[in-house]
Amino acid sequence: MSQAISLGISRYMLYSMYERGILEKVTRGVYRLKELDPISNPDLVTVSIRYPKAVVCLISALAFHEITTQIPHEVSLAVPKDSRVIKLQSLPVVTYKFSKESYSKGIEKHKIDGAIVQVYSPEKTLADCFKFRNKIGIDIFLEALKLYKSRFKPKISELLKYSRVCRVETFIKPYLESNLL
Repeated sequence: MSQAISLGISRYMLYSMYERGILEKVTRGVYRLKELDPISNPDLVTVSIRYPKAVVCLISALAFHEITTQIPHEVSLAVPKDSRVIKLQSLPVVTYKFSKESYSKGIEKHKIDGAIVQVYSPEKTLADCFKFRNKIGIDIFLEALKLYKSRFKPKISELLKYSRVCRVETFIKPYLESNLL
C-alpha cells in the first residue's frame, strides 16, 4: 500500500480496486493484482514486504536452499538483538534475535515475484542451525549437512568462518570432519 501511495494512488482507489476484484489482499497492507500468476513462495514474499530488514533463517532457510526434508510450519526470521519481535496475523512467524555481527553476515538477496527476500547462505544457515541445535534438534543439522554435501560443493572455509561468527567453531569441527571430509 505504501508503494502505491508513493506513486500517487490514493487509499480510496486501492480499496475500490480491491472491492471490484481487481486486487487481492495478501496480508494487511499488501495487495497485488488478481490477474497475476500465483506467488511462488507467498510466505517469504509477504514477510519480506512487511519486514524488509528481517532475514530468513534456520529451517526456513534450509527449505529455501533445499537442504532439508523438513516442511517449515512457520517462517523463521533473524533480526538484530535490539529489534522488536515480528508478528503477522496471517502467517505463523518465529523471530530469533541475533547479535549484530551474526545477524549481518552471510545474507543473500533473492528476487522472488518482484520482492527482494533476504536469506542466509547455506553455509551461514548450517552454522546457525548448529548454534540453535538445542532448539531445533541436532538431527535437523545432521540431515542438512548430508544434503548440503550431496547438492553443493562444500565450502569448508565458509562454514568455519560462519561458525566462528556464531561462536561454535570448536564444537562444530568434529561434525564437519566426519561428514564432509
